Amino acid sequence: MSGKADPPSAGEGTTPRARLDRGRGALGPALELVHTGRAPTRAVLTAELGVTRATAGAVAAELEALGLIRVDARPGAAAGSQGRPSHRLAVADDGPVALAAQVHADGFRAALVGLGGRIVATAAGRETVDADPAKVLGSVVEAGAGLLRETGLRCVGAGLAVPSAVAEPEGLALNPLHLAWPAGAPVRRIFAECVHAASITGPAFAGNDVNLAALAEHRHGAGRGARDLLCVATGHRGVGGALVLDGRLHTGSSGLALEVGHLTVNPEGRPCHCGSRGCLDVEADPLAFLTAAQREPGPVVSLLHQAMDLIRNHYDDPSIRTATETLIDRLGLGLAGLVNILNPDRIILGGLHRTLLDADPERLRAVVADRSLWGQSGGVPILACTLDHNSLVGAAELAWQPVLDDPLGALA
Repeated sequence: MSGKADPPSAGEGTTPRARLDRGRGALGPALELVHTGRAPTRAVLTAELGVTRATAGAVAAELEALGLIRVDARPGAAAGSQGRPSHRLAVADDGPVALAAQVHADGFRAALVGLGGRIVATAAGRETVDADPAKVLGSVVEAGAGLLRETGLRCVGAGLAVPSAVAEPEGLALNPLHLAWPAGAPVRRIFAECVHAASITGPAFAGNDVNLAALAEHRHGAGRGARDLLCVATGHRGVGGALVLDGRLHTGSSGLALEVGHLTVNPEGRPCHCGSRGCLDVEADPLAFLTAAQREPGPVVSLLHQAMDLIRNHYDDPSIRTATETLIDRLGLGLAGLVNILNPDRIILGGLHRTLLDADPERLRAVVADRSLWGQSGGVPILACTLDHNSLVGAAELAWQPVLDDPLGALA
C-alpha cells in the first residue's frame, strides 16, 4: 500500500470485485491492524489504510471469508456518539491457529495460538533435555499435534522458541548451554522435519526466546506503542535481551544481536561460561538468586518458580530481602549500561526480573536513573511484561507472519 487515498471516482459506482481487486494489496496490512488491535472498527481501518470506505469494506469482507476476522454488522453506537456507527472488527474465534513450541532447561510447552496472540490450548511437558535436540523437539511437536487433533483447527505453520542465540540464515542454536545441546545445533531444520513428519501443514521457524517474547509484547502486551523497546528477561537459566526498533525486531546482521547476558555487572563475581566473570547471565538469574538467598535448589520445581515463590511469599525473611536487593542492584547496573547505549523509550522486564521489579520498583528505577546519563535527564519507563507465555506467543508470530504478509497466498 502506498498510503494514499483512493481517488474520489473510485467509490460506490464500481463492483465489489473491482473494489477488492484494488484493495488486494491492503489485505495484509488490514489483517495486521486487526491482529494487533489497532483497527477495532471499519472506520479506523479505512483511515489507517488510506482507502475509501467501500474498499475497506471489501477488504474486511474478504478477510472474513478467509476465516481470519469477524465483522460485526450490527454494532451499537457509543453513548454520545454522532453519525452512523462503524462495524466492529475482531479476529475470528474459530479461525486457524499456529503451533507454538518452547523448550527450556526444565522441559517444554506446546500451544495453539490464534490471531491476536490468543492462546487457544496448551500442553506442558517435563523431561530431561539431553544432548539430542531431535528427542525433545519430537516430543513437543507430538504434544502440539495432539492439540490440533483435539481441536480440529487448521494450522498455518509452526514456530519454536529456544534459550539460545539463533544464527541466520541457517537457524543454528549457537549457545544452547543450559539445554546441553551441541553448539550450532540446526534446530530450525530439526524442528521443521518433526513438524512435517507429524503431518502438520505450513512452514516452520525458530528463534531466540527473549527475542520472541519482545516481539509478542510489542504487538500484544506491555510494549504496544513503543518505538524503541528494550526487553530484558530471565527464564529458567541465564539472562537474555531483545530490541524492537520502529516496530521491527532488531537481530543484527545474522540474528545474534543483544546478547545482554554478558554485560559485566560484578567484576569480582562468578565465572561465566563465556570466559568472563560477573556477567548478568550468572549474577541475575534464578540460580544466582537462590545462591544469594542461601537456598539449595530443589529437584521438583523449576529454578524460576522456586526463586519467584521466595520473593512473592517470603519477602519478610531478611535473607530473601537481601538477595532480592542484591539482584535488583545488579540488574539495574546492566539496564543502565543498555540505556546509555540504546536510548530506548521503554524497558520491559520478564521472568524473574519482572518479579524483582514488582518487589521493589523504586529501588530498581533509582539504580537505573543514577547510573545512566539519559535516566538522569528524565527517566525511562520500566514496566513488567504482561503476557502469559510471551515466548510462545512470539513463536506463533513467526508462523503468522507469512499470513500477515500475504493472506491469500499463504492460505491458498
